[in-house]
Amino acid sequence: MRLPEFPVAGGCCCGAVRYSLKASPLSVYNCHCKDCQRYSGAAWSMSMIVRDEAFVVESGRTDVYDRKADSGNVIAMHFCAECHTWLWNAPPQPGITVLRAGSLDDMDWAEPVGNIWTDSKAAWVKIDPQLTNFSKGIADRTPLFAAWTRAHEATA
Repeated sequence: MRLPEFPVAGGCCCGAVRYSLKASPLSVYNCHCKDCQRYSGAAWSMSMIVRDEAFVVESGRTDVYDRKADSGNVIAMHFCAECHTWLWNAPPQPGITVLRAGSLDDMDWAEPVGNIWTDSKAAWVKIDPQLTNFSKGIADRTPLFAAWTRAHEATA
């Protein structure tokens, strides 16, 4: 899938929070953890790791829920203060934000290159073994970054 021309935009359901993404994400992947299933109301959530300097909140405000992960890390989860759409996480790792890919105005180009927490996926979900997959969470996302780069080298 060819990357779009940046910047691209996204936001919440009610339109109060709007953001722009000024450069390609580092990766896009699916998370099958139980928390993502609950928060998204689906079998997984699509995560898009972006550099902080490429992510700009243009309008609106968010409410933050500090969720304690299984790892013990505290993840600051941002929701629109008006409609409560889950928009992004601020992980403890400096310099990155984890956007919800579904909050993009156009997510056609944001095809996931991998999956994490496949051990807790819904039984009916089929995981493509050709993707970069992990049975649990991962501290080092470098393999997902490399998979994204490989997927987009041919379309650059």
